[in-house]
Amino acid sequence: MNRKLLVLPALLGALAPAITGCGSSGGSGGSGKPIVVGTTDSIELTKDNPAPLDPATSYDSATWNVFYNTFQMLLTYQRGSTTPTPDAAKECHYAGTSGLTYQCTMRDGEKFSTGRSLTSTDVKFSVDRMQKIHWSDGPSSLISDVKSVDAPDPQTVVFHLKHPDATFPAKLATPAAAIVDSTVYPAKKPYTGWRLVGSGPYKLDSWTAGKQAVFSKNAHYDGTLKMHNSAVTLKMFADSNKMEDAIKSGQLDVMSRQLSPDQIQALQSNPDPDFKLTQSSGGEARYLFLNTDAPSLKKVAVRQAMAQIIDRQAITRDVYQRTAVPLYSVVPQGITTHVNSFYDTYGEPSVKNAQKTLTDAGITSKVPLTINFRRDNGGTMNKAEAEAIAKQLDASGLFDVHVEAEQWNAFLKAAGEGKYQVFALSWLPDFPDPDNYIAPFFDKETFIPLPYNLTEIRNTILPETRSQAQRSATTDAFGAAQKLVAEQVPMLPLWQANQYIAARDDITGAEWALNASTTTQFWELGRGASG
Repeated sequence: MNRKLLVLPALLGALAPAITGCGSSGGSGGSGKPIVVGTTDSIELTKDNPAPLDPATSYDSATWNVFYNTFQMLLTYQRGSTTPTPDAAKECHYAGTSGLTYQCTMRDGEKFSTGRSLTSTDVKFSVDRMQKIHWSDGPSSLISDVKSVDAPDPQTVVFHLKHPDATFPAKLATPAAAIVDSTVYPAKKPYTGWRLVGSGPYKLDSWTAGKQAVFSKNAHYDGTLKMHNSAVTLKMFADSNKMEDAIKSGQLDVMSRQLSPDQIQALQSNPDPDFKLTQSSGGEARYLFLNTDAPSLKKVAVRQAMAQIIDRQAITRDVYQRTAVPLYSVVPQGITTHVNSFYDTYGEPSVKNAQKTLTDAGITSKVPLTINFRRDNGGTMNKAEAEAIAKQLDASGLFDVHVEAEQWNAFLKAAGEGKYQVFALSWLPDFPDPDNYIAPFFDKETFIPLPYNLTEIRNTILPETRSQAQRSATTDAFGAAQKLVAEQVPMLPLWQANQYIAARDDITGAEWALNASTTTQFWELGRGASG
């Protein structure tokens, strides 16, 4: 998936908007016409994805963008904060000294958008349901360390953990812990179709597949987020150029994820007088995953040779036109514990070094590879990126590479089933911690099941770091994890992206609306003078 939330203290300054506008600072949401937001993210209902709006089944940036705006979690992040704070909960804390019990007290009067009261029973139901359904492409791995949940009274919910986990409050602030109505959602199967019932700031009024979704202020929302509008219409575009045309013609108020690099360059070079483009650093990381069970990639020397050849600078310059920056570790720059492990291990790209690596391993013929990529939609550059990587590897004379495209849901399913040799995915953080850039790929429960088992990360580093409440104390351990990934190369970091949002001149709050995981926080957007 691509995943989600703000930033660690080390990243806070880096993620501040580079170009700011007037921002709304208060209020509870006014009246007036809906704010119209454009996106090229696609959400599809298919045989393999029959419940795209169910938190138990969907785990990507497009659906989580909807979930953050419509579902409530026990905890949330306030504007500019790096610490989860209560939303549906009134208060949460670790009980005792073992780190194995986490308890929350619910806020009084919380209700779903239907008007039904929300209690601790719904919280327990939601977490139990996520684990029971355990959807292959869903986010249940985030809460896999929950042993059991108790709801001793309507206002109290108690989580019993299998192991101490200092990141657990952050996980409760993600849609993996979205609270669903226990009288509406089936306990053991998905809630199919274009339907959802939540208790978040907005309710979904209608969904027209591939065209638009209409949201209005949830009159029953009584959480802590401050709303600056009463309605949002999300317009979906298959072409980012058409999305740009729509904001220029006044059909859109805001355009968010995602613009192509050439559009961004053009808008930066020749700003439009009617709307403003805001840029900030982001937590999105792009990885190339290598199937170590595939015959061509079983030997670590082949994977190391790829790491010695691939030129990230050329990719970010030529494909992404410097809207992204090279990434040399599984943990991005700006996140506490980041080290340039791949650069430290392999240095600058070198065909000579790659050839020696292969020769020393007894590999003298060209290595055949196929890179599978997600078919492009909107402003994505998946094809150009795959072709650029293939060209670099082929030009070395050491590889023979082909590229193949696939539709998103089929792509994700096949990747998870180990059907590809090489594929790339963008990862957006679920929460701001180095754990969330490592555990989704190397823990016992993972987002993408990788065949390579780095046992030291899974059995030692992750458990030890999760027992550290002071996250700065995890620097050495996470540094060791990054070094292991660089040495064994089950995945290869490519780049981390800047993020962009554009808003017409009468829209406020755009600089706060797009967080580090590219979730568009609808409630931050307002119209007219700032409050």
